[in-house]
Amino acid sequence: MKKAIVVGASSGIGRELAKVLAEQGYVVGVMARREHLLNTLREEIHGECFVQTIDIADAASAMKTLGDFITTMGGVDLVVLSAGTGDLNESLDWELEREAIQTNVVGFAALANVAMQHFLGKGSGHLVSFSSLASLRGGRACPAYNASKAFESNYMEGLRQKVKHARLSITITDLKLGFVQTAMAKGEGLFWVAPVDKAVRQIYDAIKKKKSGAYVTRRWRLIAWLLKAMPSALYEKL
Repeated sequence: MKKAIVVGASSGIGRELAKVLAEQGYVVGVMARREHLLNTLREEIHGECFVQTIDIADAASAMKTLGDFITTMGGVDLVVLSAGTGDLNESLDWELEREAIQTNVVGFAALANVAMQHFLGKGSGHLVSFSSLASLRGGRACPAYNASKAFESNYMEGLRQKVKHARLSITITDLKLGFVQTAMAKGEGLFWVAPVDKAVRQIYDAIKKKKSGAYVTRRWRLIAWLLKAMPSALYEKL
């Protein structure tokens, strides 16, 4: 029986994905800061479910917690890094910038490292990250968030290159999400906001097919193309 860990499973996409994975026969380990939400999730999951609190903003502690959790579960085949943070920050409040960097850069890389060390040791595995369309360009509304998501995508590409070069059976999947109906969707003028269940169906499909990357939902490929093609002189006026 396959085993999966979802980090950031207390709410939103991570929570729904954990339930889908359980429905598909995975033994699921769920991790997040809010233990009471994890416990209610365990009651909703039909099948074996492990629960562990974690705070990825505390990278050193989070690394040990994830490593111990993997051992408790007897090893895993899939690790999904869904946890993250981001706030609109037009005023460039440093605390909001620092929090995004600490969580989405330092914490993310720390947990990716733990997962990769496990997969390298067993010679196989699947690491999945939730990046964003925001990774494609800088953003005036939340500079650190966009930059942190660019880091995540670039880091995952580096890991993918590493395992391909070593010819290992390890899959690295970087999912770039558009707007999804969760607490992370902030600001005015949002469009193409996908229901969580639709986004999760596409996420699971990408995991099942072991894709290297995908846009969620798929229609965001068009916006991604426009963003990458747009000249800086035009983009900076937006």
